[in-house]
Amino acid sequence: MSLKSLHRVLFGILFALSSPLAAQAASAASDIPAWLQAHVGTGEGKIAPVVLERARALYVKNRQSGKVSNPCYLAMDATRPSTAPNGAPGARFYVICEADRSFRAVSSGYGNGRKLQRADFSNGRQCAKNFSNAEGSKLTMGGAYTTAETRTSFKGYYSQSGQRKPFYRTFLLFDGEGDTENARERAIGGHPAVFLKWQCRFKNPSSPNADKEGYVPYGNLVNYTGGRSNGCTTWSPAVSDDIIELVDGNPTSLYIYPEGRDIDAVANAVRTGSSLSRAGLYWNAACLSAIGAPKFWPKRTLQPVINNWRQSLPSNPPRDLPICK
Repeated sequence: MSLKSLHRVLFGILFALSSPLAAQAASAASDIPAWLQAHVGTGEGKIAPVVLERARALYVKNRQSGKVSNPCYLAMDATRPSTAPNGAPGARFYVICEADRSFRAVSSGYGNGRKLQRADFSNGRQCAKNFSNAEGSKLTMGGAYTTAETRTSFKGYYSQSGQRKPFYRTFLLFDGEGDTENARERAIGGHPAVFLKWQCRFKNPSSPNADKEGYVPYGNLVNYTGGRSNGCTTWSPAVSDDIIELVDGNPTSLYIYPEGRDIDAVANAVRTGSSLSRAGLYWNAACLSAIGAPKFWPKRTLQPVINNWRQSLPSNPPRDLPICK
């Protein structure tokens, strides 16, 4: 390894250790109860040590400051694969309630990104390679968040048991800090991994959601649990109901791993052939093998690319859905 390469790796490690959460995480790690330690690890259904330590440190900080009072906190490890070894959606989102010794590992989506002419920052279905906090990037951004209010919106109608039913989806907003402070600007939050794929529209003037001509959209429900999203955190419908019930009106902290500094440090270690464990770094081994090396796209770098792409798009008038037959 060249001296310059060694300096890059060391800088990444020192930068990671110098963050405000790092010192708190080190303290939090020392008093993790034995029952919770049993859930720590890198295997399926486990939470990696660094993810738990930072999530716990953030929660303790927010509890002490009075920012949250919820007995539970949330965490996510976006380096893990979408699919578990048994073929089920992979667990990479965690709900931890230390007061009642409860630990739950569930599936969650991550940002799919975009493939533009000037930059390809798209992610595959199994593992996330690209991350960013740029608005419009459709990518996951690791760091500190606090859950905020919920908003429920009408998406259209779908068929169930021979009847047309309205579909409403609840969105849980996140407030960020530091690199994630633009979470609201990016419309980042959590919601069920279900969307309505519109097909047509039908006349229903009695619906409060009808347009000025009395039409409402109709389509098929698509469930993408454990897959990719537009940058939001997505859960299965059942899990989403549980999480939203847990935090609605009673916010808590959410820590998402990895942050930009982690991504840069791991990428540098991969380039120089360094051992992650020896360097004190973490990435899910299966996904690291699949992606080669992760990449963090800072907002200052990626935002101009996205803005230029948007400006180049033709201004086509919105098209009406066909009438349902």
